[in-house]
Amino acid sequence: MTSPSYPAAETLSGLPSADFFAVESLLNQAEREKLAELRGFLATEVAPYAGDWWNKAEFPAHILPKLAALQLSTPAQRGYSHLFAGLVIAEMTRVDTSIATFFLVHHDLFVESLYAFGTADQRHRLLEDASNLRITGAFALTEPNHGSDVAGGMETRAKRISSATGKPDDGGDTWVLNGAKRWIGNGTFCDYMLVWARDEADRSVRGFIVDATLPGVSRSRIENKIALRTVQNADIVLDNVRVAEADRFAAINSFEDTNELLRGSRIMVAWQAVGQQLAAFDVARQYAVERRQFGRPLAQFQLVQQQLVTMLGNAVASMGMMVGLARLQDEGAADMPQVALAKSYLSARMRESVALGRSILGGNGIVTDYRMAKIFADAEAIYTYEGSFEINTLIVGRAVTGVSAIV
Repeated sequence: MTSPSYPAAETLSGLPSADFFAVESLLNQAEREKLAELRGFLATEVAPYAGDWWNKAEFPAHILPKLAALQLSTPAQRGYSHLFAGLVIAEMTRVDTSIATFFLVHHDLFVESLYAFGTADQRHRLLEDASNLRITGAFALTEPNHGSDVAGGMETRAKRISSATGKPDDGGDTWVLNGAKRWIGNGTFCDYMLVWARDEADRSVRGFIVDATLPGVSRSRIENKIALRTVQNADIVLDNVRVAEADRFAAINSFEDTNELLRGSRIMVAWQAVGQQLAAFDVARQYAVERRQFGRPLAQFQLVQQQLVTMLGNAVASMGMMVGLARLQDEGAADMPQVALAKSYLSARMRESVALGRSILGGNGIVTDYRMAKIFADAEAIYTYEGSFEINTLIVGRAVTGVSAIV
């Protein structure tokens, strides 16, 4: 019995895919062709090596030029549908959750921030290189003591000064940043970070483009993770870091201004939950068809079929919800409670599915040779980040009752 491959082995030829209700058929022809191109890239450049990268906790920077050549940065900005943009993340996650996470942090947070809040000068300086992965970015919001409550609890501070006098100045040309950030994806190697800090003068939240090589910036990799090991999460310390006024997002004046970005990235993490379910089904079904016990394939046992059908139903239900959310995005009507429902519901379905898949593989389900262990572990990160299951649930609860149970 060999480790399951991607795409599925010849033993599955003629069987329906995990996209059981043909969601992909809703794409136009150009989008289907581009998705097929992405699949080809993932099959040759990522799938054979992803387990090794994960085991070693190494990021494959060498693949970035080929990834950039696909021209998939911020698909909606390029005229693609929101459904296509989501399926891109799902397909990446289906092969390697870590690569998908790198992609969404860089493109859906860093690059989209430049589109949404960047000045003409900032976009001129950074946008083309960022879109083509000649430079990489990170999104530095979460702090050591503030995750779910970072909106109100943010401790990182920004003070505006005159570079000539070094004294506080409301019209100064320099900002001084002090504080710490944690769990910053791409943080160990990125060229730039979007740092969110509270203005000492009026306590409003500001956003800054910070060159990661500036004096006072220190970065250290978070070690000993059991999920997303290929992603280079970092602890960031900012010690009197001086940032030019030209590198402040002038359009950001409160935490509410970031909601558009966070809503979009939360949608993409929900699509990651779809990709995890597709991956779990792919691996579990192939294993069940090929693995023989008691003289017959596992797939011939009733309880195994029940587990596979439950996994498939979860995936189909999840994709259906995301199709509806993509329609709302196309109409500009997706609000945070709707997004939170998708993230919480899909996270729960994903967690159930990867557990069933791990069960089908038995002892082989706890070694990364068979992919399922990696899928199982990575699901825990998706369950937690971009709003934990519990916080997203309470966002929806507040929307449907009119009463907040968060604070």
